[in-house]
Amino acid sequence: MAHNGLRFLSVAVLLTLVGAGCSGERIVTTDEPRPTTQASTSPSPPQPPSSKHLVNAFDYVAHPRDAAAYYFTTPSGRWACAIVPRVKAGCQSATGWASGIPITGAPTTVPDASGEDAAPNAVVIERAGDARFIALDEPEFSLAATDPGNTAKVLGFNRILAAAGFRCNVQESGVSCMSEASGNGFTFSTQEFVPRYTEVPPEAP
Repeated sequence: MAHNGLRFLSVAVLLTLVGAGCSGERIVTTDEPRPTTQASTSPSPPQPPSSKHLVNAFDYVAHPRDAAAYYFTTPSGRWACAIVPRVKAGCQSATGWASGIPITGAPTTVPDASGEDAAPNAVVIERAGDARFIALDEPEFSLAATDPGNTAKVLGFNRILAAAGFRCNVQESGVSCMSEASGNGFTFSTQEFVPRYTEVPPEAP
């Protein structure tokens, strides 16, 4: 009789274990790998410019209309550019700016301040967003135009002007500016436009 009782008890225990195995709940007793968080793919912040190529920003500051900005022209005299502190950096033709911007690859028209189609006459990078062509109502990136009688200093080849959240340089290949907040920028010459900043090579003279 005792043997029969043990037999019935064993069967009951077995059925209980089988029932637990068939239930929806999963019991884990092993060290399974935990889900991993995918690494961020956002771009790294830009590195500080090389002090070897950095110019003194105070040599380029001017105050037309009682507002500070940093102006420069290229060695060729073709382009006039400016950094508007914590707002934008941009370039335009130093002569004949109203007739357009002579850059291969520039769009035929862009929206002007009123939303109407107009020929672009400048390229700009703002604190956030991508570089773009714009239609200026006045030549705001030219110191000679915004402050008659005052002339912007030339930014020499392989020299970097960094001020108020932006940096610009002039190389033999073209002019380049960047927002240090976003890392976005532009590089251009009369032959092409590239929507990214080109840093001066460390080995450049």
